[in-house]
Order: sequence, then C-alpha cells, then structure tokens
Amino acid sequence: MHKLKYIIIILVGGLLAACQKEDFLDRYPLDAVTEPVFFKTPNDLKIYMNQYYNRSNFPVMEKGKGDVGTDIYITESAINPRLEGSRSINSAPGLNYTNIRSVNYFFANYKKCEADFKEYQQYVGEAFFFRAMFYFNLLKSFGDVQLVETVLTTSSPELYGTRSPRNVVADKIISDLDSAALYLSTGKSNGHDRINKWIALLYQSRVALYEGTWEKYHAGTKFGVAAADPAKYFNKAVEAATTVMNSGLYDIYSTGKPNQDYNDLFGLRDYSPNKEVMFWTKMNLSLGIHAHSKLYRLETPEGFGLTKQLADSYLSLDGKPVSKSPLFKGHDNIILETENRDPRFVQTIFTPGSPWYIEANGAVRNWQEAYAKLYSNSTYSSSTGYVRRKDYNPTVAYHHLNFEESPTIQYRYAEVLLNYIEAKAELGQITQDDIDKTIKKLRDRVGMPNLELANIETDPNWEFPALAPIINEIRRERKIELALEEFRWDDIARWAAADELIVGKRPKGAKVSQFTNKPALPTDENGFLDPFKNALPTGYGFKLDRDYLNPLPQHELTLNNKLVQNPGW
Repeated sequence: MHKLKYIIIILVGGLLAACQKEDFLDRYPLDAVTEPVFFKTPNDLKIYMNQYYNRSNFPVMEKGKGDVGTDIYITESAINPRLEGSRSINSAPGLNYTNIRSVNYFFANYKKCEADFKEYQQYVGEAFFFRAMFYFNLLKSFGDVQLVETVLTTSSPELYGTRSPRNVVADKIISDLDSAALYLSTGKSNGHDRINKWIALLYQSRVALYEGTWEKYHAGTKFGVAAADPAKYFNKAVEAATTVMNSGLYDIYSTGKPNQDYNDLFGLRDYSPNKEVMFWTKMNLSLGIHAHSKLYRLETPEGFGLTKQLADSYLSLDGKPVSKSPLFKGHDNIILETENRDPRFVQTIFTPGSPWYIEANGAVRNWQEAYAKLYSNSTYSSSTGYVRRKDYNPTVAYHHLNFEESPTIQYRYAEVLLNYIEAKAELGQITQDDIDKTIKKLRDRVGMPNLELANIETDPNWEFPALAPIINEIRRERKIELALEEFRWDDIARWAAADELIVGKRPKGAKVSQFTNKPALPTDENGFLDPFKNALPTGYGFKLDRDYLNPLPQHELTLNNKLVQNPGW
C-alpha cells in the first residue's frame, strides 16, 4: 500500500496498460486513456472494467492448480512450506492494494458518464463485485486489513491507519456484493462475457460462509473475532444461496449417464447452454486467448497425485463409508479399490479403463497403457499413484503443447447448493428437505443414494469425530464434489481444521505392490506410498498459532507503526 509514497498514479493508473496481451480476456487497446476524455460514455466504463477479466482473477484450472499442496493433491517435487511450518517472515506475500485503488478510481469517476445510469449500471455492479473479490483475497490471506474506499495520494492520512477488524472487512465485502447484485444483469446470458447478479450472490454465499465458520471455529484462539456473530453470516449465506436457487436459471448438469456426467462436465468445449456453469473462460486463439498446454500436460502425471486421504473419502455404492460397507474390495489395486464406489471417484482419477486418447479416426486408447508405464520415468511418475483425470478431455485434437482452446469453469451451481446446506447445518436448522434440494441433486447425477438425515451411518474414520454426523457428511460431500477446484485450503483454514488434517500427518498414496515398475518413493509399514516419509519423519509441522494467516511484510510495518503483525510472526 505504501508504494503510493513513491509514485502518484494520476491517470487510469497505468493498470490499463499493464493488462498484458496474454491475459485471456484482454480485448481492447487500453493505452492513452486520460481522465479529461475518459469516463464519458458507457463504453468507456466497459473498457475500464475489462481489465479485471484477466487470468489472475479467472485462472485456467490445470495440473499445477486446483488444491495442489493440500491434503488431497500434491506434487513429489515440493512440500507446501505452509503445511510444513517452515515459512519465515521473509516469505510474506505482498500486501497489494493496486487493484483496490484502481477500482476506487473508477468509483471516483464513473458519475462523469453522460448517459442514463441504466445504460452503464452493469459496469458499476462489476466494480462492486471486483472490489469485493480483491478484499476477500486480502481477508483470507491476512485477516484484519486496512479498509480503503477512496483514492489515496502520498499525503493521505489513511496510509498510516490501523487495520480494520476482519468482521468489519467481511461486512464491507458483503455490502459491496449486495450492491453488485442490485446493478448487475439478471439474465444468464452465455456465461463467459460478463458476470451477472447470480454470480455476485454465489460469491456472497461463499464469503459469508467463510467468515461465519472462521468466527465459529477460531473462537477463543488468537485468530478469533471480538463480538463474533457466526449466525449472522450463516443466515446471509443461506439468503444469498436461496435467491440463486429460487431463480430457476441454474441446475445440476446431467444427461442421465451417472458413470460419465460428472467427468464430462469438466471436459466440455462450450458451456453457453450448460445450466450448472454460471461463469466460464472461453478461449479464442485468434484473439490470443488460450489455455496454454492444459490437456497436453494432463496426459501424464509428471509427479502430481491425489492422496489416499481423498480416495478413502468416497462412499461405496450403498451409501456407506468404506469402513462399514461390505461392497468395498480393499486397496490392493486401483481397479478393485474403485469398484462399487461413488462414481465420482473414477471420474476424478484415472483407472486402467479410463479413455486416455481418442484419436482423429475415433480409435480409443485407454489409461491401461499409461498405468503400465507408471514409474518408468519422471513423466510417468506420480507422487501417490492416484493420477488426476478431472478437467481432462481425451480427444487428441484438443491437445497442444502451447496453445489450447480448452475452456475453464470459474463458478458453478454445485457450490451454491453446498454453501447453502453447510450454512443450514451450522445454524442447526437443517431438514431433510434441505438435503433433498442440494446433496440429493449432486448424488442423483452419479446414481448415489441420498443422504438420510435420520439415518446417517457412523464412520469411525470421520475427519471431525467431535462434530455432528451431519457436519461430517456435508464436509465429505464438499470435499469430493469440489475436489481440485481450489477450495480445499480455504475450507481447512475456515474450519480451523489443521489439527485434524495436517499437523503430524503426511499425505499417503496407493498400494505400491500393484505397479509394474517400482517407484523411487518410500512406502509406509502397510505398503502404501508415503512420498514425504523421509523429508517429514514426524509429519507436517504446521504451527496452529501462526500459519492460518500470512505475515505482514516487514517493510509495511516499518512504514506504518500502527500496523500490528499477525499472531505468531
């Protein structure tokens, strides 16, 4: 924030020119924009807002992203330093207000537009949405942050202000999203051009659920909130999600093929008609908008792998956990392990029968070929033996070393349902009807039995044995439905769950005896891959009194003595 001491940005901030050519929604020449001639027309406002439709805010979901470095997805080449507890204050991320200042600049100038407000209210709504997004990212990273709603200069006293409490920041984010929902368009449209009201409400349900659970589960710790009110946020999450659910615009994608619909969803080429996908990234090579080598890199594991902790979470087809179901066939090999299990298991990881390549002539080569090659070289090495299939499309014509047009889902309706049902459970107000209109929809897609509130099977391996059975099952559903979609760390953090899931634990993999080639990785006493056994002999060293939040950069503390460092740092 204090970079403002060294440079005053008078025009549109240089940020417009900073939108680089490779940003996937950068469609307009944004140079030579000056305040006296800008902000006069709705198109000026549209051009200004286009800068936020970029790869940073809407990332391509590829191999190296999507929960990597958590308890469910790892790479053998690196251990997450946060989970390891090895970070120092020098590893602090930047406390960057550049985007917030840029949006505030828009708010300071948009009323110069000479058109009727209805002609440009969409872009005002977008400004509220993106400011909420930028503050939410700061909130998750640092907790309390300075709340700034105006354009600051080097002489602004706010530069030397204190941090606002996290719940005050959360309230401002939620307020901005209320405004966004008021002004944004109400139509579903094609889902890739501009955000709409329903995306703002989805995001609001996400923020409210995050803050509510943070306040509830961090209560009494260094990360707790004074005068905490989790119920306020749970009710807001329910309200926002309910509004989306009642819109009638969205539903769960299904073609009646339970053994492929979940996997197919993430490999489609056009989401415009899709009722589940609320916003997505459309690629266009002619405009320089592409997904790099997303599918090409997903062809082989290259050291990545999903963990046994995720694999064991999938229920059996009878709706019972593997610890209780007579249908479970054990861990001896991936074929047996995935048999009679929730179909999302085999639609999330590769098994020998999964399509690997579909050639131009229609010939299908199955993953059996790659399975036989596992651990033959570094390309075919997996940290766990559970190789990611989700987000992959086997059609070879779509694969490219550098320039693919593979789209990416950014927001989908399934999250709305999961946010709703978790908030209802946290309020203690959950009913079977709530389950039927949320979890049942997700399970119906894959042909799984519904969750019966009055008849939940006790699982001795629940991750949170001290919590209610319904909370455990909702968290299980979220874990497997949203796997590899970049939710897992946020969930662990807001649940204050590192003591159950991280501390003293290591990620495990599949039974090593099933592989033709011997992995150059250690195993545990039961023959399961244990990739970090040598590096972490006592498991992850995550520091419960420190590592839920990032440290503030030291130079910020030096410049502003009113800032207080985060706990433990």
